[in-house]
Amino acid sequence: MENSSAQETPRAASLRGRQAEALRNDAAIVAAAREVFLSDPAAPMAAVAAAAGVGVGGLYRRYAGKDELLQRVCGDGLRTFVGFADEALADTGDAWAVFERFLQAVVDSDVHALTMRLAGTFRSTEALRTLAARSDATVERLVRRTQRRGGLRRDVTAADLPVLLQQLSAVAVSDPYRTGHLRRRYLRLVLDGLRVTHPVDGRLPGPGPSPAELGERWARSR
Repeated sequence: MENSSAQETPRAASLRGRQAEALRNDAAIVAAAREVFLSDPAAPMAAVAAAAGVGVGGLYRRYAGKDELLQRVCGDGLRTFVGFADEALADTGDAWAVFERFLQAVVDSDVHALTMRLAGTFRSTEALRTLAARSDATVERLVRRTQRRGGLRRDVTAADLPVLLQQLSAVAVSDPYRTGHLRRRYLRLVLDGLRVTHPVDGRLPGPGPSPAELGERWARSR
């Protein structure tokens, strides 16, 4: 008897072809949305469709509206950030070197540009809030570990990091390659300021941002 698994029917091949095309289109849409909305958060969905090379109708078949598309874009960025934090926590090497690599990976990936530009421009979801809470908890553990073992200033809080990362993401020029170099330059200055260099730290003025203050940008999600 002929092995049915050895031959692929035209229908099965066609389905897989359509599925592969759908995945490619979705990746193009998400990449285009990131670029379009980072440039102009108020841009219409038609601008995303044009940048992705898909029809507006096809775009709306995948994403019911702008909120849903932005949820996907920012969700991807948040998952990338959480992945970096998880990887750093799992690394048992030198604590300060791990902390540096974590911040460098975040800066290079540019995920905080999304937060800075898109916060408050779309409705959040329970899933995104849960992911954000996990992110906060993971970074808190990483900060405490680095303070215990790696020389991170004791008066730095986990809540200081997103503010610093957003400041670094604001560094941008027309040449992406040059932008990357400039961000690494200023990250080095930030890292030098975060590390303990004297037996007694000079105290930072005032407390770090509160959860409520960090959440103000997402007020529309409530």
